[in-house]
Amino acid sequence: QLQLVESGGGLVQPGGSLRLSCAASGFTLDSYAIAWLRQAPGKEREAVTCITSSDGSTYTANSVKGRFTISRDNVKNTVYLQMNSLKPEDTAVYYCAAVREGLFRRCVPLSRVPTWEGYWGQGTQVTVSS
Repeated sequence: QLQLVESGGGLVQPGGSLRLSCAASGFTLDSYAIAWLRQAPGKEREAVTCITSSDGSTYTANSVKGRFTISRDNVKNTVYLQMNSLKPEDTAVYYCAAVREGLFRRCVPLSRVPTWEGYWGQGTQVTVSS
């Protein structure tokens, strides 16, 4: 079964932190570029950060730069999103996505990540509220 499953979402106070996990099954992530995306109510889905398979380079949207960090653990076949200093505007459903990466740098431009034809998770809700 080829799938990605997000977990770790929940309700957090402004300024708090969460760590999301994206676990792959049925395939190995070490040859994939992986991205975290989010969709807030009434808003389009946007990519917030991406990590390559080739050299582990990361790309992060300005809106979350310095607060969100993507990382991968190839042994656990899992990707993480560490979210710090959370703001109410970070409230959204967060998704992970993966696409095979060969000669192409799939993470650039970041604006094209929502168009990936690859594997997508079902999302996990993150709510930042006092």
